[in-house]
Amino acid sequence: MEALAQRLVPDEMWEAVRPLLPDVPPRPQGGGRAAADARRVMVAVVYVVTSGCAWQHLPSSFGVSVPTAHRWFTRWSGADLWRRLSETTSGIPALAAWTKVIHECAARRVHP
Repeated sequence: MEALAQRLVPDEMWEAVRPLLPDVPPRPQGGGRAAADARRVMVAVVYVVTSGCAWQHLPSSFGVSVPTAHRWFTRWSGADLWRRLSETTSGIPALAAWTKVIHECAARRVHP
């Protein structure tokens, strides 16, 4: 799984995307579980949007629940993360094409 995670979200891409991630909003009622690991969620979301996998078929080996992955995808899409990531990495040859694909695939998921 680690090799797949590195291909989906390489370290260089993670360093570019991390500052762009919106803050996880606090729960109004307080308490609850700790927030999921953002990189694990990113890997799961990138897998779903680029593979064409249905959300409900996200393999459990990603370590992220389907509702969590979908909720974060929705939050990130609302924050225009995919476009911003594509723009941020456009000058990095090793990442530009891949992040453009992610942006295009994510846009199709948001606006089918």
